[in-house]
Amino acid sequence: MQQSGKLSAKLVGIQVFFLVVALVSIGLTLLVSWRLEGSAAAINDAGSLRMRTYRLAYLAQETLPQAAEPAATALLIEADIAAFEAVVATLRTGDPARPLFVPRTDAIAAQFAELDREWRFLRPALERSVTGGGLDVDRARIEQFVAVVNTLVGTLEQDIAQATSLLRTIQLALVALAIIGSVALIYLSFLFIIRPVHQLDDGLQRMAKGDFDVRLPVESQDEFGALATGFNHMAGQLQESYRTLERRVAEKTRSLERQNTRLATLYDMTALLNAPSTQEELCRGFLRRLLVVAGADAGAVRLMSPDGATLHLFVEDGLAAAFHDKEHCIARGECACGEVAARGATVVHVFSAGRSPGSVTLPHCREAGFATVAALPIAAQQQVLGIFNLFYREAREVPAEERHLYESLGQNLGVAIESLRLVSRERELAIAEERNLLAQELHDSIAQSLAFLNLQTQMLRKALAAPDPGEAKRVLDEIQAGVQESYADVRELLVHFRTRVADGDVELGVRTLLTRFEHQTGIAAELRATGSAAPLAPDDQLQVMHILQEALSNVRKHSGASKVEVDLARGPGYSFAVRDDGRGFDPTRPPDDAADHVGLRIMHERAARIGARVDVRSQPGRGTEVRLRLPVAQREAA
Repeated sequence: MQQSGKLSAKLVGIQVFFLVVALVSIGLTLLVSWRLEGSAAAINDAGSLRMRTYRLAYLAQETLPQAAEPAATALLIEADIAAFEAVVATLRTGDPARPLFVPRTDAIAAQFAELDREWRFLRPALERSVTGGGLDVDRARIEQFVAVVNTLVGTLEQDIAQATSLLRTIQLALVALAIIGSVALIYLSFLFIIRPVHQLDDGLQRMAKGDFDVRLPVESQDEFGALATGFNHMAGQLQESYRTLERRVAEKTRSLERQNTRLATLYDMTALLNAPSTQEELCRGFLRRLLVVAGADAGAVRLMSPDGATLHLFVEDGLAAAFHDKEHCIARGECACGEVAARGATVVHVFSAGRSPGSVTLPHCREAGFATVAALPIAAQQQVLGIFNLFYREAREVPAEERHLYESLGQNLGVAIESLRLVSRERELAIAEERNLLAQELHDSIAQSLAFLNLQTQMLRKALAAPDPGEAKRVLDEIQAGVQESYADVRELLVHFRTRVADGDVELGVRTLLTRFEHQTGIAAELRATGSAAPLAPDDQLQVMHILQEALSNVRKHSGASKVEVDLARGPGYSFAVRDDGRGFDPTRPPDDAADHVGLRIMHERAARIGARVDVRSQPGRGTEVRLRLPVAQREAA
């Protein structure tokens, strides 16, 4: 059975009901308490009537003629009579301000009537006593009047006792109401709040455990009823979603597996393409891995000729020898492969119904039994370097996602091939440059010496023909000196071009160089190294060693020095200084023989390669200083 009404309205109604009951109970309690307070004041005033009666009787006895000051006593009697009547009047009407309250009951009304009768009898006697005759009423009458007052007081006390019993009854009723109200609130809270919340919590726990069949009973039209309806709707939606969850998870799992396969392929390809190898090993490893990923039956890598006119079959896997012979060379724009090389875009041909696509001019693929042929470009820096083929014996489409992956792999292969070519060209340039330097040094040193020896040989021939033997001996001595100079130059060149870069700091290489120089020439050599800096790159260190060798060679050839000093200063860059105590020269004066200063030009060329600078300072008779400055920090920042 469904309960109507909103939960908020139910809760407000229950609270209002208990509030009204509580207010009524409290009001009754306050009313009875006020009544008890007024009755207590009435008892107090009614009890004072006994004292007032005895006082009036006493004062009336004091009005006898022999009493002292009878007139004053008479005045007191009149004042007490007025006060007595005022108290009685207050008891009759009550006084809310005090408060004073006398219940309006028949018993009390009868007692007031008896009191009035006795007072009408007693008052004239009291008034007569004022004239000095004393009280003409006997003591028994006075006691009778007091007894009437006592009866009135007792009646009032009896009424107070009844009101007290009523107050206790109301208080007990309040206690019972509090207990009943608490129990009712607990029950109603359980009925309207706790039980629906427990049902909702139980449903949520069952749903959390995977029980999507759970449904909550809709027992009311309040907020919890709306929650139960919404929960049931949500459970239905989740149940419907769960029915398709496994399918979606399976699809996502397959998608993730494909992505992981692609990532693994890219990682494997990247590792292969970055590993040092030849171009053939690179292409063959690429093709072997690609066939596994693509599930193709065969494949091939074709590279473009230097002139870009033809494609040559570089490596293949799974192709017959006859197919290889027929398509080992294809012109640019010919067939699917040539079309890819010309356009730089992927081409996929699927053979169907025994016919080849219109753009295919060579039937070799179909004759070899392939139903699908994919040709994809190998490109680097927007330049097609070649193409690679995937051959399938069954007709199939190559999705766009796979095409994108294969094209990315083709670009990576192109970058790797281009890198190998650039490294090869760089080596060729380095070899050519070093050969050029070697040729320059041979021409500027040994060639000059050989030319000199050639002249001396001609002079020797003439001297031998002449009758003077001294001239022949002089020419022969010059020839011998020239041969020794040429031999020294050859040895120096051999040492020069066999110089290797040390694994440690450049200081170790310089020390080794000075030790060899001192041993070969007998000239004392000293090294002073200061400071610290980042190690030089191997190429920079090699050029520095060649420059220092050239400077020491010039010292040996031209300076006539007895001592050489080399300073090495580090931080932040490098500075090298080679000083000798030889004859020196005038830098501003053109040399008599250009061959004497060939070494300086070579040093300047080598310094320019590494961004360094060579300065030469010399004075005739005061030696020469060659300083090399290499600002390492500035070069790295640039």
